[in-house]
Amino acid sequence: MLLIEILKSIILGIVQGITEWLPISSTGHMILVDEFLVLDQSSQFKEMYFVVIQLASVLAVILLYFKRLNPFMQPTKEAKQRTWNIWIKVIVGVIPVGIIGLLFDDLVDSYFFNWQTVSIALIVYGVAFIIIERRNKARTMPIKSWDDFSFMKAFQVGLFQILSLIPGTSRSGSTIVGGILLGTDRPIAAEFSFFMSIPVMLGASLVKLFSFGFNFTPEELIILAVGCITSFLVSIVAIKFLMNYIQNNDFSSFGWYRIVVGVLVILYFSFA
Repeated sequence: MLLIEILKSIILGIVQGITEWLPISSTGHMILVDEFLVLDQSSQFKEMYFVVIQLASVLAVILLYFKRLNPFMQPTKEAKQRTWNIWIKVIVGVIPVGIIGLLFDDLVDSYFFNWQTVSIALIVYGVAFIIIERRNKARTMPIKSWDDFSFMKAFQVGLFQILSLIPGTSRSGSTIVGGILLGTDRPIAAEFSFFMSIPVMLGASLVKLFSFGFNFTPEELIILAVGCITSFLVSIVAIKFLMNYIQNNDFSSFGWYRIVVGVLVILYFSFA
């Protein structure tokens, strides 16, 4: 029934909207949720669906940061240049994952999209979050503004984003951890992660849409639209929550969450 499929799409949109921005792996969670909440659609549609609703999440970033990211809305020449510099840093940051993603996308899909990879990545990154945050308690971050964040740092954070190609690692988790390790203050690391998602997900979504062929049935179009709208609205809330949360908290709690979920996944699939 279409109503059941719509309800499934709403739930999937909620999961996507929350997990895309929190460093807990949206792809990993979507793979796991799909084990219990399977859309009764073709495999080709589902492959496209799970990418395009990520694009809907990214549209929330564009809405929330529209003025900040629009150089033509800046009041001074210096502010315009600062905004252009942010975009150049974003482009520099996405080059590594763009190249590696194009070269090894099929390989990753074939060998890593499974519960074993997701569970291990959840636990490993969870432990990494806890260790890194404990190490940083007595550390003063040298990069506290976008002016301090150099083009070389942007490229180095982009190298960390390559790790996010493995399901369960988290794109935001990879880039935020990379930024923190390189001495970037959490708000700057989080914002750079948000901004890099724009070209990455635009490119990935266009590839999937062209591959699918835009040949939607009315039911498929409704299911996709519901998932995208839900993901977009929930993402707005999730982004605001994360930016408020990291003002006074570190990422250790997300690390513990990842470990618990990873262990539960292993237990479930090992004894199911």
